[in-house]
Formats: sequence, C-alpha cells, structure tokens
Amino acid sequence: MIEQTLTVVALDGATAHLEAQQKKACEGCNGRCGSQVFAKLFGSDKKTFPYQFDKPVEVGQKVTLSLDDSHLVKHAFAVYMLPLFLGLMFAFIGAELLLLSQGWQIIFAAFGGVAGYFLAKSKVKTLQHDIKVIKIHPISLPLTQIDGD
Repeated sequence: MIEQTLTVVALDGATAHLEAQQKKACEGCNGRCGSQVFAKLFGSDKKTFPYQFDKPVEVGQKVTLSLDDSHLVKHAFAVYMLPLFLGLMFAFIGAELLLLSQGWQIIFAAFGGVAGYFLAKSKVKTLQHDIKVIKIHPISLPLTQIDGD
C-alpha cells in the first residue's frame, strides 16, 4: 500500500479537493541537481485531487489516503510496455512476414507504437483505483499561553 497525506483545499458539496504537499527532490544540493532544474523549467503547478468522503471534512484538514500497489503495476505496464511491445511486434511482422524494406519496417514500428499508445490510453481509463481513507486528522488548534503557566 502506498500512503500519502493530503490537505483539503476546497469543498464542493460532499466532494473535497485534496492537495499533496510538495516535496523537494533533493535537500542537499542547493538547486544544482537535474531534478530541481527540471522543476524550475516546468513549474510546480499544484494539482488537486477530488475525493468524496462519507464523513464531513473542513478546509485545512489533513487526510491520509492509501492506494493498492497492484494498480500501480498495471498502469505502468500499460503505459510503458504496451506501446513498446506493439511497436516491436509490428516491426517484426513487417520484416519477417511481409518482407518489407527497412524504411517500411520503421513506419510499421511507429504505427504499432501509436496503436499501443491509444490502446494503453483506453486501458488506463478502465482501471479502477482502490483508494481507502486511512485517517482523517483533526484540525490542530493554535497554542496560546494561558496566564499562570
């Protein structure tokens, strides 16, 4: 199980919009590593995740959710391996069965990769996520000094 703590940033009826806390890729390099350079180039737009809760939540409240690992493996296989596999299969069919020249084999491989991309895109839409609420954290109250303490 993958767990993540998110913050409620907006409410829309029973649906809460959650936002993950941004984590820096590296704390020790002071912005000289490649991951921070890419973060500066592509920006750090914060994405929100809509989720419908059974219990009422408030803006600013933290929530811990979990995701089953098996779904992550299915998504990764569909997104990365399916276009590659179909591209190689189409190139093999063009070379061995149809006896095409090298240029046509490349075109067949590209066509297979594009077909794999669209197949993966439709497959990922059909996969269901099993997201579970682990804990709804109470809103923390600010600490104030009480006279006499």
